[in-house]
Amino acid sequence: MGHILQSLVNYQLTTWKVVGYLGMLMFTSRWFVQVYATRKYKRVVMPLSFWVLSVCGSLLLLAYFIFYKNDSVGILANLFPVLVSIYNLVMHLRHPRNSATGDIAA
Repeated sequence: MGHILQSLVNYQLTTWKVVGYLGMLMFTSRWFVQVYATRKYKRVVMPLSFWVLSVCGSLLLLAYFIFYKNDSVGILANLFPVLVSIYNLVMHLRHPRNSATGDIAA
């Protein structure tokens, strides 16, 4: 317990920690966007903003783990989601959709 309190007392906010926190906030907020859209349309919807937040959040977290923490676990944990999110964002942008519901246009 003393170690935790010592860490809190000596906490220093660095630029890279801000990058990490911002990435975590963006990656987490995508779920609130998805829940909001699902409740609004009364069915499961993955809006464009979900994929944009996924890509941005994953890239920021990946940068944090590569350049600040140099942590292979964090790098691997964020490498796959960023690739999948980029793929889904590209697919979302390639296919015309109804702007209100997100349905693929017929």
